[in-house]
Amino acid sequence: MSEDKVSELATPALVVDADALERNIALMAAALPGDRLRPHVKAHKCTSLARRQAAAGHHRFTCATIRECEGMVAAGLGEDLMLANEVLDASRIGVLLEAGARVTLAVDSAETVDAAARGGVREVIIDVNVGLPRCGCQPADAGRLAELARGRGLSVRGVMGYEGHVMIVEDPAERARQCRESMEQLVAAAADVGGELISAGGTGTYDCNTWATEIQAGSYALMDAQYNRQGHAFAQAVFVLATVISTAAEWSVANAGLKAFGMDHGNPEIGGSTVWFCSDEHTTFSPPRPVGDRVWLVPAHVDPTMAYHERLYLYSGDEVVDCWPIDLRGW
Repeated sequence: MSEDKVSELATPALVVDADALERNIALMAAALPGDRLRPHVKAHKCTSLARRQAAAGHHRFTCATIRECEGMVAAGLGEDLMLANEVLDASRIGVLLEAGARVTLAVDSAETVDAAARGGVREVIIDVNVGLPRCGCQPADAGRLAELARGRGLSVRGVMGYEGHVMIVEDPAERARQCRESMEQLVAAAADVGGELISAGGTGTYDCNTWATEIQAGSYALMDAQYNRQGHAFAQAVFVLATVISTAAEWSVANAGLKAFGMDHGNPEIGGSTVWFCSDEHTTFSPPRPVGDRVWLVPAHVDPTMAYHERLYLYSGDEVVDCWPIDLRGW
């Protein structure tokens, strides 16, 4: 199969509409220019895409893994990285700092503060639980933790709190209300902690979170079915291209399944069709289409979908204009 034409790509293939991607990046850059946005690279795991975000004026980035930090530094994008995740071995971050990168590490306990200090980290941000039952200290404990970090010789840049439980709320008014409740907790913690950063938010709250000094949105560049239901102005840019390999009277089967999509937010979507279910290498949908037809599947959750693929094909019309490695995969 040729990789010059979309119609000739071997499937399943991860494909990205080049024009939609550029429009999405430009739209977010207008809404949150410069340091108001710290794009989260976990959403795409691709340094080529991160370079496009940097070209739009965003030079600070959020990472979810040390591997992402290492890849961003290797790509020359280590000017100001935030590892928005606790680690108990920060020695690899210390290596990056010695090489001239800037990496701020999230901490939420005495143990993670100790790990940061032992690993050679210089700057931390206090991770505060603002309602998502995941990482983060209690808001009332943030000031004490900041003093502990300073006592270990660490610079505290401020607070971080992810209102992730709010991101998938579809009603805009309810999403804004819950965002406010979360951010009131984070702002109170920031008053105790000090520092210049209140880092929060994502694609779901980028337009209603007015409390954070920077927003950690990432999915906006490529989008997915979950965020599309919220009615944001960003266009769907990423698809999994598949081929119909079997058909029956009431359904057809395409050759992309559980190993091609992040499924935690539900089934992928196909325009004009109903997806029945996904199995390991198959998506069953109706109404049926002829064997050999190409189908464009919209992932329900873009972040894990990207991690399943080794590369993406950037296209315009039927032309494949570039191929980018998903080079931040793994740990």
